[in-house]
Amino acid sequence: MSPQIFVAIGANLPSPRFGRPPASFAAALELLRAGGAEIRAVSRWYRSPPLPPSPQPHYINGVIEVRSERSPAALLSLLHEVERAFGRVRGERNAARSLDLDLLAYGEAVIDGEDGGLQVPHPRLSERSFVLLPWADLAPEWRHPVSGLTVAEMIAALPAGQEIEVFTP
Repeated sequence: MSPQIFVAIGANLPSPRFGRPPASFAAALELLRAGGAEIRAVSRWYRSPPLPPSPQPHYINGVIEVRSERSPAALLSLLHEVERAFGRVRGERNAARSLDLDLLAYGEAVIDGEDGGLQVPHPRLSERSFVLLPWADLAPEWRHPVSGLTVAEMIAALPAGQEIEVFTP
């Protein structure tokens, strides 16, 4: 049985080539498929303010479940390739972006990347409603391999002030 792999997808700027989110997300999913990732499920899209608060546009976020024969590091490499195809240049942290793909979880794998390397599960996933609420659309009972908490339990533990809404275009 292949591991459950979850990826966060988000953007708050249009892609010069593919347009506005979530329309551009469809193109991103096609590029992931072309790279060998099978898209198994896609959450609803959610609209959320930027974190930390800033004057940049609101984000559209979701979570996808994928199946891949790639290793976690190779899958992360594919995610970065797709981001680059959308004009993403990694630089300033929390900057506005046309596409953001984060590897949230790769089965039961726990990878503690040293010196800023790959970290799985994503180190801040339990702090973000814009990750957890879309993830709950797909797998509310997924259990964090370190904390043991389910997605639903992590949602219940979120601090106030992270309200997001389902996005309807």
